[in-house]
Amino acid sequence: MSSDRVIELLRAAYGDEMETVMNYQTNAIVLDGVRAEEIKESLQADIQEELTHAQQLGQRLKQLDARPPGSAEFTARQDSLQPPENSTDVLSVIRGVLDAEEDAIDTYRDLIGAAREADDPVTEDLAVTILADEEAHRTEFRGFEKEYQSD
Repeated sequence: MSSDRVIELLRAAYGDEMETVMNYQTNAIVLDGVRAEEIKESLQADIQEELTHAQQLGQRLKQLDARPPGSAEFTARQDSLQPPENSTDVLSVIRGVLDAEEDAIDTYRDLIGAAREADDPVTEDLAVTILADEEAHRTEFRGFEKEYQSD
């Protein structure tokens, strides 16, 4: 049986992934300009991966006799990933993605530790796998940030 902390972190990660899907989708729609196309394509590609993460987390919660949170239990936290007022402000979206990825990385590292303490190797393995995806996203968007800062 997993710990309350593991359940709490799984539920938080699930909510974060769902919020990320919404924000990536919105930003992929609202960004304008030639320079925005690569970022929009990357966000679109990442949406399915983030949704898959949420599905995996939700299934793990179910396996632990818990449930993922519904929208009434959801608290939005990704202030920096909100669509920019200026639809050509690609750099603000890149920085918002980096903030969201850093938060996700912290959550998955906490989940790995909590799962290890709870002797829950299945959750630990899931968190390690998702952590690798989040770190890859961060690396990709750090590259975008460097490119946009040099312009």
